Amino acid sequence: MQRTTLPATVATGALLLSLTGCGGDAEAGGKTVTVTVGYQSKTINTVTAGTLLRALGSFERELRALGRRDGHTYKVKWQDYATGAPITAQMVAGKVDIGSMGDFPLLINSGRGKQLNAPTRLVSVTGYNLRGGLNTIVTRPGSDLRELSELRGKQVSTSVGSAADGTLVRALQRAGIDPEDGIHKLNQQPAVGASALQAGSADALSQFVAWPGLLAFQGKAKALYDGARLNLPTFHGVTTRAKFADERPAVVKAFLAAQIDATRYLRAHPLPAARKVAKATGLPPEVVYLYNGAGGIATFDPTLKPSLIAALKKDVPVLRAAKLVGPVDVNSFVDDRYIKRAYGSTDAYAKALRTTPPASSSQIWLKGEERTRSFRTPAELLRFASTHRDLIRAAYVPDAATGTLWYADRAVWVKDGAGLRAFVTPANARTWSASHPGARTVSYATALKESG
Repeated sequence: MQRTTLPATVATGALLLSLTGCGGDAEAGGKTVTVTVGYQSKTINTVTAGTLLRALGSFERELRALGRRDGHTYKVKWQDYATGAPITAQMVAGKVDIGSMGDFPLLINSGRGKQLNAPTRLVSVTGYNLRGGLNTIVTRPGSDLRELSELRGKQVSTSVGSAADGTLVRALQRAGIDPEDGIHKLNQQPAVGASALQAGSADALSQFVAWPGLLAFQGKAKALYDGARLNLPTFHGVTTRAKFADERPAVVKAFLAAQIDATRYLRAHPLPAARKVAKATGLPPEVVYLYNGAGGIATFDPTLKPSLIAALKKDVPVLRAAKLVGPVDVNSFVDDRYIKRAYGSTDAYAKALRTTPPASSSQIWLKGEERTRSFRTPAELLRFASTHRDLIRAAYVPDAATGTLWYADRAVWVKDGAGLRAFVTPANARTWSASHPGARTVSYATALKESG
């Protein structure tokens, strides 16, 4: 990673110069500074740098405190986007100062910034999944597709250059399918792709959070491929314009301090956090909790973990093969100086860096309750669910093979000599059953009935 000492604070006189564009709308003699933040409200594993951060007002509080110290007035302009690509376009144009996006878009962000002489820096992580479970490929509920290999020659919607596209490319390659010639790839925004899936003009949809979980919750899709099968970390992170960071390091530090605060809030209050995000985005809170809740698919941690940076380096060849980016120097892109300062001490950051994801647990959210009930095993959850069917708001179980959390009533259930196990996809269930003689697939209703 980059050097560990911040450049000297910009002199007071320089800070008061009249600036143009982001990071310095000049008002009242140049003392008002507008910071423009690009975020993706519905990409809910970025909420600690976007939707939840905005709802909590954490960044604004940090900036007010900074203003009391340096005499400036700070304003925040929030700009919401559907994907990372337009955030990058605005950043290299100098119109967005800080943005959050997925791992593949982050690399494009770095490549485009370097190409256009407007370099950017990766300064923190928002949500991650060490196995790749943030991205899922889904089909229509009535589809006959049961294996990824059956996508050969089919119409598959994704957002080219996105993290979900990266999952699709890698998954197809492992299945022996050329990701360019083996399928008919539709380059579509997530909402457009979801509509195409419903209309039948797309046979499958590969997307990032929260689209697969939302469509499955609504009964409009079923999971075909669990991204965690790749066993490669996926994450979203925060990037900033290098020029802005050099000129206003205190603002970047304030943003990351606010992100740390939002992360702590999400961990301590997962259900209230899910409700806040749901209210801001229009997403069902049950879907938000699937990803962002306790032991959810996404783990929230701002630190730049070596395992995630190593995964980012493995992403570069995939994007280069697709001619979406030129050479990217990940080491020079990753800059941990600001997040270290936001933690306040080297020891505090080192401790945070060592944290590991909590194990996913089976959980039930009952109607009228502001907490979830946890169970040691999916079988225990089923026994409770069988006697509280009318009271259940949502039930979640981890995939027995990948650990990916999923809805209990949308999971594929398998019964063997050891009991009942849940899986996100039929493929995951078949892989398990193949090595467990006597295992059989059962419906959710049967699983409930046989749980006793």
